[in-house]
Parts: sequence; C-alpha cells; structure tokens
Amino acid sequence: MSNKPKLLDQVRQRIRLKHYSYQTEQSYVGWIKRFIFYHHKRHPQEMGKAEVEDFLNHLATDRNVAASTQNQALNALLFLYNEVLEKPLPNIESIRAKDSKRLPIVLTRSEVAAVLKQMSGVSLLIVQLLYGGGLRVNECLRLRVKDVDFGQEHLIIRDGKGHKDRTTTLPQATLAGLKAHLIEVKAQHHRDLQQGYGCVDLPYALARKYPNANKEWGWQYLFPSQSLSKNPQADDGILYRHHLHTSSVQKAVKQAAQRAGIAKHVTPHTFRHSFATHLLEAGYDIRTIQELLGHKDVKTTMIYTHVANRGVLGVRSPLDELAA
Repeated sequence: MSNKPKLLDQVRQRIRLKHYSYQTEQSYVGWIKRFIFYHHKRHPQEMGKAEVEDFLNHLATDRNVAASTQNQALNALLFLYNEVLEKPLPNIESIRAKDSKRLPIVLTRSEVAAVLKQMSGVSLLIVQLLYGGGLRVNECLRLRVKDVDFGQEHLIIRDGKGHKDRTTTLPQATLAGLKAHLIEVKAQHHRDLQQGYGCVDLPYALARKYPNANKEWGWQYLFPSQSLSKNPQADDGILYRHHLHTSSVQKAVKQAAQRAGIAKHVTPHTFRHSFATHLLEAGYDIRTIQELLGHKDVKTTMIYTHVANRGVLGVRSPLDELAA
C-alpha cells in the first residue's frame, strides 16, 4: 500500500508550507471538493483544462455566481494543478461571471454613532477599531498585543490581504478602553500560564525558531477567545488561546444596528467602507486613504468617490433649486 497522503491532505500540506491562512485553506479545499463531486468523483489527475473550464462555466451560467466567487474557484483549481499535482494547466478559457458594480454600503457619521451607542465591552472596542482605523474584521481579530503602539498611536497590521504589512491610525477615543481591556487580557493570560496553558499560535515557523515565544505576552491576541482550542493547522494536541471568531462580531453588529433602527444592511465591513468615505469627505488625499486601507491599486480606493458627498451625492438637485 502507498503511504502517500490523500489528495486533500496533500493540498492542506502544500497550503501550510506556503503559509496561506486557514481561511484560504478551507476555501481551496472546499472548491476542490466541489470540482471533484461535479465530475462524479473523478480524480483530478485524470482531468485537466476541459473539465476545469466546464466547472467554471457551470458556476457562471447555472449557479450565477459573482465574478469574485468564480475567480476564487479558479485560483483553488490552479493551485491544485500547479502546486500539488504539478500538472500546470494551459490558459483557461471559460464564460466569465458578471462582475458586479455595486457601490459599498456606507453609514453616515450619525448612523455610526447610533450603532456604537448600542454596543459595549469588547465588541464596542472592535467596532471602534474597524471604523477608526479602517480595518477588515479578520485583521482586527488577528491583532497581537505588540501590534498596538500607544506611544505613536498607530496599529500595525501584519500579513494583511496580499501578505503585506501596513500601519493605520489608533483612535485616541479607544486608548483608555484598550488599556483597561489589556489589563483583563493579561490577567487571563497569567491564569492560563499557571494552569499549564498560555500558548498562542505563531505565524510561519516562529514556533520552531523561538520555542518559548508562543507564551510571551507580546504575541498574545488582543481579542482572545473565551475558550481554549486546538490549532486546526497543527497536529500537536496543544490547547491554544485563539482569537475571537468573526461570527461573534457579525452578530453583535447586526443586533446593534437593529436596536439603533438602521435600515441599511450593516456588517463589520460596513465600518471600513464608512472610514474611507468619511476620510475622503474630510478632504484627505486618495493615496493616503489607499495606504491606510492597504489597497494594492488606487482604483480600488476610487470606488469611495462615488459614495462620498464630494462626489455625485454632492450635486444639488434642480428640484431644490426651484424651491430656493
């Protein structure tokens, strides 16, 4: 019998070797599974360009997925064939899913204040950082204690989208709350150490390079989970103190928006959109906003010009001119 790992285990091993996030791992494995089941459980080694194109066409025409979803599926399959099977595919030609041109949902300043007024504790601190620093929710939850610079009042976002580091502003309004929060987190970490725990997962191979670093205070998550759990990307059996799950933030935001009477569809990402739009309205340079958001291309940042008051919404209606 062959000792070679099963295909999906090979995919996971390769993803971890390349230091992709657990979220990416779950996404890629999920798309590869769908691809295999779509082709009646045929092994990908027996398939190639034609079957990949057929699957992508199915997503665009039968499933009517968004362009970003189809691209995600394509990236997963390209990873499978290029990195795992070492059977590179020629140029893929398929029906392209329609790229949506939806504008981001943005809250007014008064709406942001109304939602924040309905929040408290850790969830309030998190949303304050999402809005005050323009963070993605995963970036916020992955913050380590050492990433908060109180002296210079900025946050360091490590390994953000595109595997890039950046800095963004640390709102003064959060300083007192964060310092009080850290006192509680440090006390919890001390209790964990006394009970034989206190480990946190480290990026890349730092755990092997610095064996004791995973118990150091600076490496602990700023927003730790209430319970200990195993690391799904490590088979070491150790119980770690991971960070809060995104679902808890999503639930808190949804409930706060409902209590505030906001009719818009409000998610944690809405506060990042609002951050960018409000900075633009305040006259900040688009390049500065691009850097704070961590956008690779300024064209991505330019979408906020369409929802800022200085853009189309700043035009005075001719009807109002009649009434003047």
